Amino acid sequence: MQNIDSAFRYIRLISMVVVTGSIILCGVVIYQSFLLASVTQNKIYVLANGKVLQAFASERKDNLPVEAKDHVKMFHHYFFSLSPDDKAIQENITQALYLADGTAKAQYDNLKENNYYGNIISANINQTVHVDSITIDINQYPYYFRCYAKEELTRPTSLVTRSLVTEGYLRNTIRSENNSHGLLIERWVTLENKDLSIKNR
Repeated sequence: MQNIDSAFRYIRLISMVVVTGSIILCGVVIYQSFLLASVTQNKIYVLANGKVLQAFASERKDNLPVEAKDHVKMFHHYFFSLSPDDKAIQENITQALYLADGTAKAQYDNLKENNYYGNIISANINQTVHVDSITIDINQYPYYFRCYAKEELTRPTSLVTRSLVTEGYLRNTIRSENNSHGLLIERWVTLENKDLSIKNR
């Protein structure tokens, strides 16, 4: 009877260990399955030029500094890169105005009223902008930015380099084909736009 009792205790102990181990194993498998499912849901595959590329979903705040800097850079590119062609100027300005509010439109209207674009065309001037750096404060909303850039005006007889410093704020808006970052520049002002050097060609 004593051997039967101790054997029963051993069998009961082994059964408890097996059942407990099975429950723990099932819990780990279920947790890992949910983890794997959530990771795979954040991946998509994009077919571009016959090649499969993997893309990952992320929160907007993860990419906000990069997107904000690119938004500001592209706005300045469209607004200040001008060629002596009325149609090209209009296309660039239209694209720039999609990225900013009425303050950019007011500056455009002032330049147009002062015949700035007419002088670009009549004097056969190419104007390009090179953004040196952009500082953005993403700790407060709307996000303050300051842009430091250089403009190059290529005239038939000279090359003028100008210093350009602007500032403004960025606020969130909906993403669209014309505004892929979903940001809008507001209260935009030009702080500095002065000649640095003039070289004869």
